[in-house]
Amino acid sequence: MNSESPSKTRIITGLSGGVDSSVTALLLKQQGYDVSCVFMKNWEEDDPNQQCTAEGDAKDAMAVCDLLKIDLDAINFAKTYWNNVFDHFLTEYRQGRTPNPDILCNKEVKFKAFLNYALKQGADYIATGHYARIGNNNGEFQLLKADDQNKDQTYFLYTLGQKQLAHTLFPLGDLTKPEVRQLATDAGLPNHAKKDSTGICFIGERHFKQFLSRYLPAQPGEMQTPDGECIGSHDGLMYYTIGQRQGLGIGGRQGGQAEPWFVLEKDLKRNVLIVGQGHDHPLLFHSSLTASDLHWISGRTPELPFCCRAKTRYRQQEQPCEIVALNNGQCVVHFDQPQRAITPGQSVVFYDETACLGGGIIERAFN
Repeated sequence: MNSESPSKTRIITGLSGGVDSSVTALLLKQQGYDVSCVFMKNWEEDDPNQQCTAEGDAKDAMAVCDLLKIDLDAINFAKTYWNNVFDHFLTEYRQGRTPNPDILCNKEVKFKAFLNYALKQGADYIATGHYARIGNNNGEFQLLKADDQNKDQTYFLYTLGQKQLAHTLFPLGDLTKPEVRQLATDAGLPNHAKKDSTGICFIGERHFKQFLSRYLPAQPGEMQTPDGECIGSHDGLMYYTIGQRQGLGIGGRQGGQAEPWFVLEKDLKRNVLIVGQGHDHPLLFHSSLTASDLHWISGRTPELPFCCRAKTRYRQQEQPCEIVALNNGQCVVHFDQPQRAITPGQSVVFYDETACLGGGIIERAFN
C-alpha cells in the first residue's frame, strides 16, 4: 500500500454479486479509500436459466453499491475470456485432460484484462474477494496463504507475478468465512446470505456434461478393468477425471467385490476408460509427475534440486517433494509419499510454509 492517505488511494474492486467481493468493497470503503467497483461480464449467455442467474448477480452487485454509495461500472470481457480461457478449456478436454479454468481465468481475465483496465482508469490497486494475503520480503512481493486454511485460494492464484501483487489487495486474507458473513449481515448487505458459487469461473453452475456436449462431440467407448475385461461403456473420455467415483453407472457385479468403482486411467489411443474397485486402488497412486508451463511468483526459478511442499488439487494438504529436473520448460517432481489421483491438465502448486511459490500444469504421473 502506498504512503498516501486512504482518500487519495484509488481502488477498483471486482464485484461479482457474491458476499466475498461485497465485503471486500465494504471494508475498503470503511477504511476511507476511494473505492469504485466493476462487474465483469465474461460469458455471453445462451441458456435462459443461466441468463437469469447472471442478471441476478448483476442486480445484487448494483444493490450492494447503492447501499455503500459506490460507483459501479459493467465491463464485458467475453471475447478475452473465450479466446484466452475457454478455447484452451475446450482444447484440453478434447485431448482427454482435465483443465482448471479458474486458474487460467485469474491469470488472463481478473489479474490481466481487469488489472490493465483498472490501471488505465488511474487506479492504484484492484481488490478481489479471494482468500489470500500479500507479503513483502525485502522489496519482493509474496503470495501468502489465508488465515482461514479451509478457504485459502492461493492454489488458484499461483500464476500471479510481481506486477500483479504490487497492484492487488486481498482484504479478506485475515478473515474467516463466518466472520465475512457476519460483517455482511451487520452492514445490512442485501446478499449477506447468498450461497457461494461452485460453478465454472464466469460460466456458472450448469449441468456439466450437457454443457460440454454443445462444444465437443462425444466419443463413447468401452469401460475396462486393468486386466482388459469390458464391464460397460463410457459416454466420452472428456466427461471423466482420474479418481472419479460418481457417474460411472457400474452396479454390483455377481460374485464381485462390494467396493465402489473409480476411474484409474484414460487410454486415449484406444478410447478406453480404465476403472477399478477401491478408493485406494494401487493404480491411483504415483510418486512422481512432470509439469509444464512453470511459473514462479518471484520471477526467478529456484536452484534445482529444490525441496518444498506441493499439492496437486485444491483440497489437498501440501506434501513434501523435491523438484529435481528442468528442461524444455518442464520439471520433474518426486513426492516423499505416493499421491492419489494425480490428474493431467490440473496444476501442481508449490509452497514453502505459508508462501505460495508458483506452480505448473501436470503433464503425466509415473512411478
